[in-house]
Amino acid sequence: MNVWHEEDDFWESVPMFTERHLEIAPEEVDFVVSLLGIGPGAAILDMPCGVGRHSLELARLGFRVTGVDRTAAYLKTARERASAWGLDVEWVQADMREFVRPAAFDAAINLYTSFGYFEDPAEDRRVVENLFHSLKPDGALVMEMMGKEVLARIFLPRDWQQLPDGSFFLQERMVTEDWTWIDNRWILVRPDGQHRDFAVGHRLYDGAGLKALLLETGFESVTLYGGLQDVPYDTNAQRLAAVARKGTP
Repeated sequence: MNVWHEEDDFWESVPMFTERHLEIAPEEVDFVVSLLGIGPGAAILDMPCGVGRHSLELARLGFRVTGVDRTAAYLKTARERASAWGLDVEWVQADMREFVRPAAFDAAINLYTSFGYFEDPAEDRRVVENLFHSLKPDGALVMEMMGKEVLARIFLPRDWQQLPDGSFFLQERMVTEDWTWIDNRWILVRPDGQHRDFAVGHRLYDGAGLKALLLETGFESVTLYGGLQDVPYDTNAQRLAAVARKGTP
């Protein structure tokens, strides 16, 4: 039986990318480029890329970008935007547990809590290994997510928001397995009264755990930040970002 992250209906139904997410993409990309320390012309892997909001901004800045995602609808949207904006991006439909292109990229990004989906921790490790092996020597990876420490500080068992189309998006959350997992119930209520109900679970990473995983995979150094900006991962952190650098053989 497929789980939530393998269901196209889930990705096509939930309001994962709002207009606000699209508006802040250029600023986020500027921060990412600064953290990576790379210049135009470098080859970048964006995995998973979703609707391509970061891939497109990177391409606009002159980078050679490959965007990988499993969801055909997201890639269709990404291709349409790339065509409309005259941007050249390679789009690949693939599962991040399977995609690897050895020593092909100067940098890689995994943003917006796009990690920790899998019940088996070995599958998380496989994703990191794929990112590691896809990097050239001296390549760098930026991962960004909601860190466990940040979540503990701001945790709400439930909340809701009204979307621009008049729909209501309700979320319920329960932390389980000794703070290593979070189970979410996402309910989308349309203006016509129709509703969809999804169960979404994923692994929670603290800073030390994420850093250890990256180092164990083979990265030479890992620096943690409290978001994509160059700020400490401390009690004021808004997110958890890790910059992992691959050494030279």
